[in-house]
Amino acid sequence: MLNIFVGLLACCHAANQSVVFAQAGSSPNNVADCDGVAQVTKTLEDGSSEQEPADGGNLRLPLDGQDGRELLLREFKPQSKLRVNSNQRTGAKFPVVDIHTHFHFRLRDNQQALDDFVAVMDRNQIAVCASLDGKLGEQLQQHQRFLWSKYRDRFVIFANVDWQGDGAKDDPGSWQCHRPGFADRVAQQLETAVQTGVSGLKIFKRFGLAYKNPDRSLIKIDDRRWDPIWKKCGQLGIPVIIHAADPAAFFDPVDATNERWEELSRHPEWSFHGDAFPSRDELLADRNRVIARHPETQFIGAHVANNSEDLTTVASWLDRYPNLWIEPASRIGELGRQPYTTRDFLIKYADRVLFGTDGPWPETRVRLYWRFLETRDEYFPYSEKVPPPQGLWQIYGVDLPDDVLKKIYHQNAAKLIPGIDSRVKKFSKRSITK
Repeated sequence: MLNIFVGLLACCHAANQSVVFAQAGSSPNNVADCDGVAQVTKTLEDGSSEQEPADGGNLRLPLDGQDGRELLLREFKPQSKLRVNSNQRTGAKFPVVDIHTHFHFRLRDNQQALDDFVAVMDRNQIAVCASLDGKLGEQLQQHQRFLWSKYRDRFVIFANVDWQGDGAKDDPGSWQCHRPGFADRVAQQLETAVQTGVSGLKIFKRFGLAYKNPDRSLIKIDDRRWDPIWKKCGQLGIPVIIHAADPAAFFDPVDATNERWEELSRHPEWSFHGDAFPSRDELLADRNRVIARHPETQFIGAHVANNSEDLTTVASWLDRYPNLWIEPASRIGELGRQPYTTRDFLIKYADRVLFGTDGPWPETRVRLYWRFLETRDEYFPYSEKVPPPQGLWQIYGVDLPDDVLKKIYHQNAAKLIPGIDSRVKKFSKRSITK
C-alpha cells in the first residue's frame, strides 16, 4: 500500500539551509525543493520513503504565494495602498554638514564618482562632508590628495588608528597596539595630522568586537592603555566619533522573533549573538566610561550612540555626559518608526545633535533624510532599496522647526569640528551670489 504525503518546503536561510515545512491540510501535498521543484514523498509499507516529481518530472510549482502556495520571505514585497500627502524634497532647507561619510571606503579613489557626488552635494545644499576614512601617515596623505586637490572647501577629514600595523593578522601578539609606547606614538601622529588639517578621529566598531589582545581575548574599549589617545584629542580640540556595538537586534538570537532576521539572513557576519562577543550593554558601558573619564574631550556617539531603539536611555546619557554628541547616520529607519518620541527628543536635545548619513549614498536616499526631518509625511521608505536594508517597515516625518533644523544641519558642527565653520560660510556666500 502506498501513502502519499505532501509538504511545502521553503529554503529560508541560504547560509545554513534551514527549512520550513508547511502542511496543506489533509489533501495530497506538493513538496517544493529549494529550487521550487514540486515533489511527492512516498512512504512505502516497509517504512522507507522516496521522492519523485509530482507529475513524473514535468511539474514545477513556484513558491510564489499564489493559489495557496507558500511564499519565500525574500520574495515578499508588499506595495502600500495608502494615499496620503507626499512632500518630496529635492534639497535640504538650509546648508548641511554631513559629519558621517566614508569617501575612501565607498569611492575607492574614483575621481569621477567624487565629481558626481559633489554635484549631488550642490543640488541638495550639502555644504561640507566629513570623510571618516582618513587613516594616518601615507594613507592619510593619499586621502587628502583625493578629496582636497579639487574640493578642499567641501570636505574635512578624520583620522583613524591602525591597531594592527605591520603585525600578522592571525597573531594579535605581534600587532603594534601591544608594543610599548603605542598610544603615545598615536597621540604624536594625531598632532602631526592636525597640523595638516585633520579635524577629528574616527573609531570603528571592530574596536571592541574584533581587535584582540595577545591572549586572543577582545580588546576592551575602556582599556586605560588607550587613554593618551583620548586625552590628546581633547588637547588638540578635535572630536572623537566612536562606533561602539551595533543595533540591538544584532545581539539577539537570529530566530523567528528577531525583527531584523531578513537582514541578518543576508549578512550573518553582522550577528554578534553568543559567547564569542561581549554583550551590547557591556560595549556601550565601556564606551561611556571612556567618555566620563575624559570630560575635556568631545565624543560623538555614531548612529544615535548606537541606541536609536531606546531614546530614553540616550537622553539619560546626554544628561549625564556634557561632552557627548550624537548623529543619525543610517538610523532614520529606527527614528522614523517612533516619530513622536523622536521629534520630542530632537527638539529637546537640539544643541547636541549633528547630521550624518553614512554615505555617500544615491541621491534618492539622501533626499529621504530631508523628507524625514522636514515634513509630516506618513509611511514612506527610508531607503531606495527593495526590500529595505534595515528592517521591513516604513517611516514617518518629524517636521522639525527651522531653528532646530539649522542647529542639526550645520550650526552644531560648526561649533564642534575644526574647519567646518569657514567652509559653511564660503558655501553660503557662494550660494547667495549664484
